Amino acid sequence: MTGETEIQQQRIAYEEMLADCCHYDGILSILTQHRPYFEALPSVRRPQESMVAIPLPNVRSRETSETASIIDSRYSIRPLPCDIALMMCDPEWKIKTGIEIALFIQRPGEDLSNLLGRWRQTQVELGQGVEWVMPRKHRHLLAEGTETPHPLFIIFVESEKELSARESRIIRGLGGASLPVAVQPLNSKDEFSIAEAKEAYPEA
Repeated sequence: MTGETEIQQQRIAYEEMLADCCHYDGILSILTQHRPYFEALPSVRRPQESMVAIPLPNVRSRETSETASIIDSRYSIRPLPCDIALMMCDPEWKIKTGIEIALFIQRPGEDLSNLLGRWRQTQVELGQGVEWVMPRKHRHLLAEGTETPHPLFIIFVESEKELSARESRIIRGLGGASLPVAVQPLNSKDEFSIAEAKEAYPEA
């Protein structure tokens, strides 16, 4: 596979996964690869009411400045470097449970340092105290963000039989950093089993 063809395939895989994760059924298929997150769902029977997914999320924070003894306070909106912000909600009370998951879908050409860098920047942003810019249909939910988000990394693998050097490095590095990984086939039309990756790196 040529470099240009590989990047194009990665780009398509990323866009397809982003589209899938805009829907609760796509999110569920990812969460099943990491049981603690799957079990955090308030209701598996009512998943559509138990989660709110925000693709390419923005956050809002209040910024205060002082000039000539005059205090100016205003809101600033900025994007987070994660691909999906997932919030767990109580389907009965229609409120957030406080569990927020930041999904990082491997982007074309991304390696371990890029993925870790996006996660660290997300930690910095949310650690400052922010509010989520919520979708219109969920504006009734409390928008205040948690300072301790949970990450989940979605990594594309070309072949289940043999991991490439980069695929192996990323899965090994994230697992060693105690960060959960969900593995997906680069070609979504191929059936894929993650048994080999889990056997090689059980902590991932």
